[in-house]
Amino acid sequence: MRKFTLQTFIIICLLQSLLLPSCSHKENIVKVVTHSDALQVSFALQDVELALGSQYRLANAEFVDNADIVLSIKKMDTLKPEGFKIDKTKSILEVIGYDEAGLMYGTLELAEQIKLYGLDGIKSMVRNPYLEMRGPKFNIPLDVRTPSYTDVCDAAQFNIPHMWDFSFWKDYIDTMARYRYNYISLWSLHPFPSLVKVPGYEEIALDDVQRSTIDWEEHYNLMGIGFDAPEILENVEVLKRITIDEKIEFWKKVMAYGKRRNIDFHIITWNIFDYGTQGKYGITDDRDNEITKDYFRKSIKQLFVTYPDLAGIGLTTGENMKGANHEEREDWAYDTYGLGILDAAKEMPERQFKFIHRQHQSGAKEIAEKFKAVVEAENVEFLFCFKYAKAHVYSATQQPYHENANYLEQIEGMKTLWGLRNDDTFYFRWGAPDFTREFINNLPYEDVAKGIYFGSDQWIWGRDFLTIAPETHNQIEVEKHWYQWLLWGRLSYDPSISNDRFKDILASRFPDIDANKLFSAWQNASMVYPITTGFHWGSLDFQWYIEGCKSRPSQAENETGFHDVNRFISLGVHPKSGNQSIPDYVKMVSNGSTTPLKTPLQVSTELQKVSNSALIDIEEFKDIQNKELQFTLNDIQTVSFLGKYYAHKIEGATYLALFRDSNKNEYQELSVKALENALKFWNQYVEQAMLQNHNPLWTNRVGIVDWKQITEWVKQDIEIAKYEQ
Repeated sequence: MRKFTLQTFIIICLLQSLLLPSCSHKENIVKVVTHSDALQVSFALQDVELALGSQYRLANAEFVDNADIVLSIKKMDTLKPEGFKIDKTKSILEVIGYDEAGLMYGTLELAEQIKLYGLDGIKSMVRNPYLEMRGPKFNIPLDVRTPSYTDVCDAAQFNIPHMWDFSFWKDYIDTMARYRYNYISLWSLHPFPSLVKVPGYEEIALDDVQRSTIDWEEHYNLMGIGFDAPEILENVEVLKRITIDEKIEFWKKVMAYGKRRNIDFHIITWNIFDYGTQGKYGITDDRDNEITKDYFRKSIKQLFVTYPDLAGIGLTTGENMKGANHEEREDWAYDTYGLGILDAAKEMPERQFKFIHRQHQSGAKEIAEKFKAVVEAENVEFLFCFKYAKAHVYSATQQPYHENANYLEQIEGMKTLWGLRNDDTFYFRWGAPDFTREFINNLPYEDVAKGIYFGSDQWIWGRDFLTIAPETHNQIEVEKHWYQWLLWGRLSYDPSISNDRFKDILASRFPDIDANKLFSAWQNASMVYPITTGFHWGSLDFQWYIEGCKSRPSQAENETGFHDVNRFISLGVHPKSGNQSIPDYVKMVSNGSTTPLKTPLQVSTELQKVSNSALIDIEEFKDIQNKELQFTLNDIQTVSFLGKYYAHKIEGATYLALFRDSNKNEYQELSVKALENALKFWNQYVEQAMLQNHNPLWTNRVGIVDWKQITEWVKQDIEIAKYEQ
């Protein structure tokens, strides 16, 4: 960035007044002074410079009396950490941050307002973060020898090399900072051999980056077990020649870069896995193995010793603890992770640590009691973590699972991260601000919410590999799906952001079309996800994937995994959706009673309404030249066809259930007609989707999603209804 002294600026102004008289007008130059040289602020100033263009001048602090914009850090009663104030009441426009992060966010807000409204349109405001921690859940595929939960899928296999590419992390971190995320959680089954040299266990550290070359099976163990089968590890390719010391330097660089964008890193694991140890030193995944306990304890400490910018460690218990009860799980977790972080905290008393314990297959109260020493450590912040919406945040804006677990009472006086899982939107761009805002506002908040993580167990939000002819090769997923990630990040920081702001953002990004109609179409199409999944509730990732109408075969109650018309009858509704299940609706009709719930046919109508509204809104958008907008409109149209498919499928399933109960032929006829319509819109969905997307797709939770194969199963729904006796 250009920085001018007072003397230099005077000379420039004199020259401009002589050679270009119009340039001497004050409005042609915007003088910016910053009292902070923090790298976070410098990053945000880049956006201000882009917004102002040739008007931008960055001057030294001595020029402050003649500045137009002044950036500073002040502790004010109205501000909290990461908060900021934009004050336009004086002759100077002032951006004040509580700290470097707050000034960065305030400067980013300033840049956006200049871009959208110009200098004269800037509005004064005070903003503090609503949720303190806002971050993605990133299941990281480091190496075939140290896999994540998600590694047995196309998304992971494609992205392994990109995890060792600094340009990926630079783009990813910059993007997440602009969306107001402030931490990244990297999730792995057992990452230590790829990240650290553990004292006493140095031979476990892995050089190079490897990927298996086998012909993968469709389904692997849902608990992450068996990813080290001989056929997997004996058939590999080396993707990158790199020593463990070079790996350490790489991740130090990544974490340091994150700090420059106010983004901390946390590493979170599932347990007990010994991937990458190769049987050395007698390490196994047996929880009674004292060598294993010692290795894990030293690995936790060594992570912090190795990485000065690592903010925290987290764990989840139960996945591979082989029948252990709650007490046995937490005993092992404390003897390893608990003592490991206490070792680090004792050795580095000046450093602050976070310890995240996911409440999963263990009780929160028992965890707190077992980890009392960690909870009470002065330089360790103990946080719980809870899977708030199971695997589908796009289901309903209210969730019951923390209530069912009596979770808030169990963690009384402590804070939690709410885990928001999105195992829904892998292919298509999502954007419904009203749903996101309402969801965030409904999170249990007072005295309990530390923040959120948002992410997937069935997807790697790395680089895009699905787009056939992308505008940008190897585009990062959070840029392709920019609107979705922006909404969850920005609204977690400030849920008061209005729809008008989002419309203005759309108008700026796509200036050649009606932003109001794009906003409406995108929001309506996006509601296909929660309306459908709120009615057809497979709570876990392997129980339902909406873009493929699939689950694992056992969850579909058939051999294919396709959710046929029978499964749409039998599977229940989300408990907070306000929907009525098909069996309950049939009983109601049979009894002649009523319900305050939304009936299946009303859900069908609602899906038709949002889908039709989206299609109508985008009808007028013709001859679009902007490629990103082309992709976006195609996604809106595609998801609208998917919504119409599910609308007719729910209708057909409802009438089939009524026929089975009453044996009235008119119900069977209505069912067949609805399912024929469902096939029509499924075909349109597939045709539209494949205009710009690769398919089939291999996933780790529901297997292969092959839209053309699924079409044959969609046809069979008609036969099921037609030949029902």
